[in-house]
Amino acid sequence: MPPTSTRTDRDHILQAHHAYLNAMVEGATPSLDDLLDDGFTLTHMTGYVQPKTEWLAEMKAGQFVYHSIHEVDTALDLDGGTARLTVRTMTDATVYGSRADWRLLLTTDYGPRGDTWIPLRTVATTW
Repeated sequence: MPPTSTRTDRDHILQAHHAYLNAMVEGATPSLDDLLDDGFTLTHMTGYVQPKTEWLAEMKAGQFVYHSIHEVDTALDLDGGTARLTVRTMTDATVYGSRADWRLLLTTDYGPRGDTWIPLRTVATTW
């Protein structure tokens, strides 16, 4: 039987989410490596599914620079041992040398790890 959802689960997911976004803006790839599941993938707006190690390597190389990420709204669907966080953001980022403001819809699936939750995958689209 999956664990029941609690306020603590919601708090842990939102804390993990904010740590994830803050590490992106700080360019803290070692922190992201720790925060994200080993099998984490990021699906880009183009549909490309990028493994965590490749994304972090490109961040280190300056191919993805996140200047700021502002949340517009957030919705969390938590059902026992699964969680999906959907966030509309205004993201100022330089991607492969082109800086722009992106209206991103980030859908992140979370899974439990010990007493907390970790991002398993994120799908980025526009809104």
